[in-house]
Amino acid sequence: MTFLQIASLLIVLAGLFGAINYLFLKLPSAIGILVVSLAASLAILVLDLVAPGLGVADQVRTQVTSIDFSDALLEGMLGLLLFAGALHVKISDLRQQWRLVFLMATMGVALSTVVVGVGFSWITGMPLLIALVFGALITPTDPVAVLGVLREANLQKSLETKIAGESLFNDGVGYVVFLVLVGLAFPSDSHAAHGESAAMGAIMLFLQEAVGGAVLGVVLGWLTFRIMRQIDDYSLEVLLTLGLAFGGYELAVALHFSAPIMAVCAGLLIGDVGAKHGMSEETRKYVDAFWKLIDEILNAVLFLMIGFEVFAVAFTMDAVMAGTLAIALALVARLTAVAVPVTLLKPFRSFSKGVIPIMTWGGLKGGISVALALSLPDNEWKPLILTATYIVVIFSIIIQGLTVAPMAKRIGREPELM
Repeated sequence: MTFLQIASLLIVLAGLFGAINYLFLKLPSAIGILVVSLAASLAILVLDLVAPGLGVADQVRTQVTSIDFSDALLEGMLGLLLFAGALHVKISDLRQQWRLVFLMATMGVALSTVVVGVGFSWITGMPLLIALVFGALITPTDPVAVLGVLREANLQKSLETKIAGESLFNDGVGYVVFLVLVGLAFPSDSHAAHGESAAMGAIMLFLQEAVGGAVLGVVLGWLTFRIMRQIDDYSLEVLLTLGLAFGGYELAVALHFSAPIMAVCAGLLIGDVGAKHGMSEETRKYVDAFWKLIDEILNAVLFLMIGFEVFAVAFTMDAVMAGTLAIALALVARLTAVAVPVTLLKPFRSFSKGVIPIMTWGGLKGGISVALALSLPDNEWKPLILTATYIVVIFSIIIQGLTVAPMAKRIGREPELM
């Protein structure tokens, strides 16, 4: 199938499955599309068991695996999704919560990676360094899924800002940590014998990716803002933001900077400074509506693709057992990543008791984890990692996603930093 045919099919199926969810299931849009997509995939697999001569599952598997999910998300959709998410988070709101956001996106990511890595190594017998790679790819939360679900709980603005800010930045930081650990776990032959130089290279790579991505995002966002100040044409200004998201992301990839961090920084600058000082009221409305629409469409397609990725996963008994245990491991790691920063900040500010449970259960995993697992170099542990990742993500989106809003409402709408 050509790219246009694949894109057309994904849009048609996303719309069809979205309509089925709206008319019958009435679940939150993204989760409903994932449930219908997963149900359709499982129905095809059951049909293949009943009538193997039809070869339906093999045909679908061929088409699904022909779509490079990892490249489609990491090299295309992720930049737009992160830019759209950051566009609606105000720097002024984020500044009030920066300590917790910073600690969770740095210390929290590190703690979660170690907890999952050590635990998964113990469960499966996997080498610790490779298990840490699994910890890094399962740590990032999905800001789109998180905000889409929590918005229904009508949480106060400060808690929504903490969750959104942490999700946006831990995606970028988690991705960089993943790249560093992959370089250490699967070194090239030329560097395999130089452990010290490899470690130093990993540190330099982290600094290059993280700092370079942030600086590039701010610079490109500022230049775009300066151009937009000279223009009063909403269609052209929308086009400029789209060019910033697309072009900036690809430039970051080419320069070996963190493209996700670039997208977040650029989106924050345009969404706050650009909206206040570089756009008319009409332009603000159109930019906001455009990116909300892009957000919803890409989110629908992404969750549709996650549902169909079941065809790319090998469900052996051992892998399913490891994946089930990994769910508990991921939750413990998330609790650690939330509780430790909160505890460290307690002497300096008061916390509501609802912050830790809501931020722990609301840390939904998403497509980036599946994409990172698929992007791993081929090795004996990759099928196990992919299966465990898929199981954790499906549990997180469906079970946590459908229960976190009622949980937040039950605890009350006051869980926030005071």
